[in-house]
Amino acid sequence: MATNTLATDRHELLTTTLAEATEPCWIVDPTPEMIEAVVDVASDGDTAGQLRLLAAEDTLKTTFEEFLVASRTADLVADNDLAVRTVGTPSTNSLVITESAVTAVVAAGEQVAGLRTDDPEFVETTREEIADRWDDAEAFRLRTPAISEIRTTLSDDIGAAVREDFDTVVRSLETADDDIALDEVAISLVIAAKNEVLLYDISKWGEDVGIASKATFSRTKSRLEDANVITTEKVPIDVGRPRLRLQLGDDRLKTAPTTDLAAVAAELLD
Repeated sequence: MATNTLATDRHELLTTTLAEATEPCWIVDPTPEMIEAVVDVASDGDTAGQLRLLAAEDTLKTTFEEFLVASRTADLVADNDLAVRTVGTPSTNSLVITESAVTAVVAAGEQVAGLRTDDPEFVETTREEIADRWDDAEAFRLRTPAISEIRTTLSDDIGAAVREDFDTVVRSLETADDDIALDEVAISLVIAAKNEVLLYDISKWGEDVGIASKATFSRTKSRLEDANVITTEKVPIDVGRPRLRLQLGDDRLKTAPTTDLAAVAAELLD
């Protein structure tokens, strides 16, 4: 007999709901918060079958504006652990559909409930309907490169120390209590400045890996300079204009541990 689930958050609800699933499962019409939870659960390896996100295009675009969520999703898609498609007609509820149950997700304050049925006929009918919608849906194109590719190319093209600092800053953002409004380009430039990397090198790497264009890196560099997050030093070269070496600006950044770099930079940009 099916039992409803009361969980402290969406991650717990999904982990419980998907625990016994062995076939591909659908998450239909999820909220941005639910999508982030799906990415967390899939990244943790807590699911046996592929997860299939069927969501409104606007919801997906809003969610994947967050660099860490988008880059981790790109990894999951590349590994075939997650597939993402856009839904045309929204459902009445956000649903989690396994081979044995259909669960409607209801949020109430800090808690989340899963209203579950395992009636065989209802489950089969729902799965058939969603499978048809899935087949008709278009794949959502992620514009953010996979986090694994970012880390590998950063190490190969810029240096192992820069990649280590990148990993540290990313971990600090993942565990931060407050949202830190620092995008992937700003993060890359701050880490490059800590390691005194040339603007040309970090912006070429960023464009090659698909983070942003050189022009975007240049505009963000100017914004960070205006806030004294970074400064630049001209470095002569044999032919052509001097290149710019990035350096940290404000003394608070120079003395801050790497784990605090993003938070301090965000404060200076406010």
